[in-house]
Amino acid sequence: MKLKTLLTGRIIFKGDPGYEAARKNWDPHTDRFPKVFVFARRTKDVSNAIQWARKNNVPIRPRSGRHSLETNLSQVNGGIVIDVSEMKKIKLNKKHSTAVVETGNRVGRIVDTLARQGYIAPFGDSPTVGIGGITLGGGIGPLQRTTGLISDNLIELEMVDAKGRVILANKKRNSDLLWASRGGGGGNFGVYTKYKFKVLRAPAKATVFSITWPWDQFEKIVKKWQLWAPNASSKLGSELSIGPKKGGNVSMLGLYLGSKTEALRHLKPILSVGTPTKKDIRLLPYIEATKFLLAPDPVLTQKFSNQFSSGFGRRPFPNKSFKAMREFLENVEQGTPAGFFFLNWGGAISRIAPKATAFYWRKAQFYVEWNSSWIKPSHAAKNIALTRNTRKKLQPYIVGSYINVPDQGIKSSGPVYYGKNYPRLRKIKAKYDPTNVFNNPQSIPPA
Repeated sequence: MKLKTLLTGRIIFKGDPGYEAARKNWDPHTDRFPKVFVFARRTKDVSNAIQWARKNNVPIRPRSGRHSLETNLSQVNGGIVIDVSEMKKIKLNKKHSTAVVETGNRVGRIVDTLARQGYIAPFGDSPTVGIGGITLGGGIGPLQRTTGLISDNLIELEMVDAKGRVILANKKRNSDLLWASRGGGGGNFGVYTKYKFKVLRAPAKATVFSITWPWDQFEKIVKKWQLWAPNASSKLGSELSIGPKKGGNVSMLGLYLGSKTEALRHLKPILSVGTPTKKDIRLLPYIEATKFLLAPDPVLTQKFSNQFSSGFGRRPFPNKSFKAMREFLENVEQGTPAGFFFLNWGGAISRIAPKATAFYWRKAQFYVEWNSSWIKPSHAAKNIALTRNTRKKLQPYIVGSYINVPDQGIKSSGPVYYGKNYPRLRKIKAKYDPTNVFNNPQSIPPA
């Protein structure tokens, strides 16, 4: 190894103590055997790592929260992993309602830090996801109908490019890179180190809800939810999950940014369907509401491997689609986190034009994802095929796919992830990374 540009930060080579722990991800089937991990502590460490990788002709993978859901995205055999998880500063500017966060922060930490000071930080369904990955791919979650996507709130960023140079992007400088970073996916243009977001004041209290129904009522719940949720108040975010037929149920989790009385009025249409077995609806101080929605999700004790796929629904699913859903739910493994997940769309997301940011899929009514899960490596092929075949069956009823929930079974994936924004993203890629240093199985190739 030519060591002219020495690696800096916390460095773990293959064979060093701590290598096995460094290698573990949230999803075990994404674990690989890189040559070296660099745990960057400052931007210079990132820059040095990129220059070292290029001198030594080693593939690069940036990693933030270890939540990558597909293989070879945040790790690669024989490569260098630039792990930014130790870069954790958070700076709130109350005067300008902005927050600057370093890229190693996990979502839960940002939510908590800002909530304590009376501000909203948007989040998805896990507190341990890294802010880097979730932001760059768009950033969906239960607050999106009020705040927009996480990336919609991004106003400035710092990134290290393929030559190790530090680049600042905002509306006035490198505005094309800011545009691309709002939904264009991580691992495409460089390694990001800092984000500046605009932030909203948090309400003093919010109403949270968790409702459960028996599994065999899933069809009528989903049908009603797809009519009701996209048209509910934009202050209401709702996540609907359906587990495996064996041992699973139907559950709805969400929040309403207002009083319990108002929340009950908005929830009435969905609560009147089926026979809920559990209803938990409560008004909580805002910080407690965020904890209610972000259940603990440890990164390294996860025993299940998963295959995900995703898409967007422009209209409610027709009866035919439920056959595919039912077959999937009957065939996934019992006692696993497998199943379907829906999130209501609209509100602030749909008020932004599809081409105004790299995130294209704005005109949907809901988001849908499904995943099979397994523990035994010998069950992998069967479960991966189940998820991908279900995508083929659901294809007539969905558009696109969400880059943060990737599926490498999708061929010619660019237009599927990025819609009509794909050609522009390829041009921006050619400008910032012309030799395609930052690449992975579904990355954006330079024009």
